[in-house]
Amino acid sequence: MTIPATLLYTKDHEWIKIETTTATIGITDFAQGELGDIVYVDISSVGKEFSEHEVFGTVEAVKTVSDLYMPVAGKIIEFNKLLDGSPEKVNSDPYGDGWMIKVELKGEPVGLLSADEYKALIGK
Repeated sequence: MTIPATLLYTKDHEWIKIETTTATIGITDFAQGELGDIVYVDISSVGKEFSEHEVFGTVEAVKTVSDLYMPVAGKIIEFNKLLDGSPEKVNSDPYGDGWMIKVELKGEPVGLLSADEYKALIGK
Protein backbone atom coordinates (compact mmCIF):
# COMPACT_ATOMS: atom_id res chain seq x y z
CA MET A 1 0.00 0.00 0.00
CA THR A 2 1.26 3.43 -0.95
CA ILE A 3 0.99 6.54 1.24
CA PRO A 4 2.97 9.36 -0.44
CA ALA A 5 4.73 11.65 2.03
CA THR A 6 4.10 14.66 -0.24
CA LEU A 7 0.31 14.56 0.29
CA LEU A 8 -1.99 15.35 3.21
CA TYR A 9 -4.81 13.06 4.38
CA THR A 10 -8.13 13.01 6.21
CA LYS A 11 -9.64 10.62 8.73
CA ASP A 12 -12.27 9.90 6.04
CA HIS A 13 -9.50 8.49 3.75
CA GLU A 14 -9.26 11.30 1.22
CA TRP A 15 -5.89 12.67 0.11
CA ILE A 16 -5.20 16.24 -0.86
CA LYS A 17 -2.38 17.92 -2.75
CA ILE A 18 -2.34 21.67 -2.12
CA GLU A 19 -0.84 23.95 -4.78
CA THR A 20 -1.09 27.58 -3.57
CA THR A 21 -4.83 28.42 -3.96
CA THR A 22 -6.01 25.14 -5.52
CA ALA A 23 -5.98 21.52 -4.43
CA THR A 24 -6.34 18.12 -6.08
CA ILE A 25 -8.35 15.54 -4.11
CA GLY A 26 -8.94 11.80 -4.33
CA ILE A 27 -9.34 8.75 -2.12
CA THR A 28 -6.39 6.92 -0.63
CA ASP A 29 -4.92 3.60 -1.66
CA PHE A 30 -6.23 2.19 1.62
CA ALA A 31 -9.78 3.42 0.86
CA GLN A 32 -9.88 2.00 -2.66
CA GLY A 33 -8.60 -1.32 -1.33
CA GLU A 34 -11.34 -1.43 1.31
CA LEU A 35 -14.02 -0.58 -1.27
CA GLY A 36 -12.92 -3.16 -3.84
CA ASP A 37 -13.57 -2.81 -7.57
CA ILE A 38 -14.88 0.70 -8.25
CA VAL A 39 -17.52 0.80 -10.97
CA TYR A 40 -18.79 4.39 -10.83
CA VAL A 41 -17.78 7.80 -9.47
CA ASP A 42 -20.68 10.25 -9.09
CA ILE A 43 -19.55 13.86 -8.77
CA SER A 44 -21.96 16.32 -10.36
CA SER A 45 -21.00 19.30 -8.25
CA VAL A 46 -18.53 21.26 -10.41
CA GLY A 47 -19.00 24.98 -9.75
CA LYS A 48 -20.49 24.45 -6.29
CA GLU A 49 -18.94 25.52 -2.98
CA PHE A 50 -18.61 23.12 -0.07
CA SER A 51 -17.72 23.37 3.58
CA GLU A 52 -15.10 21.12 5.13
CA HIS A 53 -16.49 17.60 5.80
CA GLU A 54 -19.52 18.12 3.51
CA VAL A 55 -20.42 15.29 1.09
CA PHE A 56 -19.44 16.25 -2.48
CA GLY A 57 -20.15 12.98 -4.29
CA THR A 58 -20.16 9.20 -4.06
CA VAL A 59 -18.03 6.32 -5.22
CA GLU A 60 -19.73 3.04 -6.09
CA ALA A 61 -17.98 -0.29 -5.80
CA VAL A 62 -19.37 -3.70 -6.71
CA LYS A 63 -20.90 -4.24 -3.26
CA THR A 64 -21.24 -0.77 -1.71
CA VAL A 65 -21.68 2.97 -2.22
CA SER A 66 -19.55 5.36 -0.16
CA ASP A 67 -19.85 9.11 0.35
CA LEU A 68 -16.93 11.40 -0.52
CA TYR A 69 -16.20 14.14 2.03
CA MET A 70 -14.63 17.50 1.25
CA PRO A 71 -11.35 17.72 3.19
CA VAL A 72 -11.25 21.53 2.91
CA ALA A 73 -13.65 24.39 2.29
CA GLY A 74 -13.72 25.35 -1.36
CA LYS A 75 -15.32 25.45 -4.78
CA ILE A 76 -15.04 22.45 -7.10
CA ILE A 77 -13.51 23.71 -10.34
CA GLU A 78 -12.81 20.43 -12.14
CA PHE A 79 -13.85 16.76 -12.18
CA ASN A 80 -11.48 14.12 -13.56
CA LYS A 81 -13.32 13.20 -16.78
CA LEU A 82 -11.14 10.06 -17.13
CA LEU A 83 -13.29 8.55 -14.38
CA ASP A 84 -16.46 8.80 -16.49
CA GLY A 85 -15.29 6.00 -18.76
CA SER A 86 -12.67 4.40 -16.53
CA PRO A 87 -13.66 4.52 -12.84
CA GLU A 88 -11.23 1.66 -12.22
CA LYS A 89 -8.42 4.26 -12.44
CA VAL A 90 -9.22 4.96 -8.78
CA ASN A 91 -8.21 1.36 -8.00
CA SER A 92 -5.16 1.16 -10.24
CA ASP A 93 -3.72 4.67 -9.71
CA PRO A 94 -5.46 6.48 -6.79
CA TYR A 95 -2.77 9.18 -6.52
CA GLY A 96 -2.29 9.69 -10.25
CA ASP A 97 -4.90 9.16 -12.99
CA GLY A 98 -7.47 8.28 -10.31
CA TRP A 99 -7.68 11.78 -8.78
CA MET A 100 -11.28 12.98 -8.46
CA ILE A 101 -11.61 16.76 -8.20
CA LYS A 102 -9.75 20.04 -8.21
CA VAL A 103 -10.85 22.69 -5.75
CA GLU A 104 -10.33 26.42 -5.39
CA LEU A 105 -9.51 26.79 -1.69
CA LYS A 106 -11.52 29.06 0.61
CA GLY A 107 -9.37 29.83 3.63
CA GLU A 108 -6.60 27.84 5.25
CA PRO A 109 -6.96 24.05 5.48
CA VAL A 110 -7.02 22.71 9.06
CA GLY A 111 -6.95 19.29 10.66
CA LEU A 112 -5.25 17.44 7.82
CA LEU A 113 -2.94 14.53 8.59
CA SER A 114 0.65 13.97 7.51
CA ALA A 115 1.55 10.65 5.86
CA ASP A 116 2.91 9.36 9.19
CA GLU A 117 -0.25 10.40 11.05
CA TYR A 118 -2.40 8.71 8.40
CA LYS A 119 -0.31 5.53 8.63
CA ALA A 120 -0.91 5.49 12.39
CA LEU A 121 -4.66 6.01 11.83
CA ILE A 122 -4.95 2.96 9.57
CA GLY A 123 -2.49 0.88 11.56
CA LYS A 124 0.32 0.66 8.99
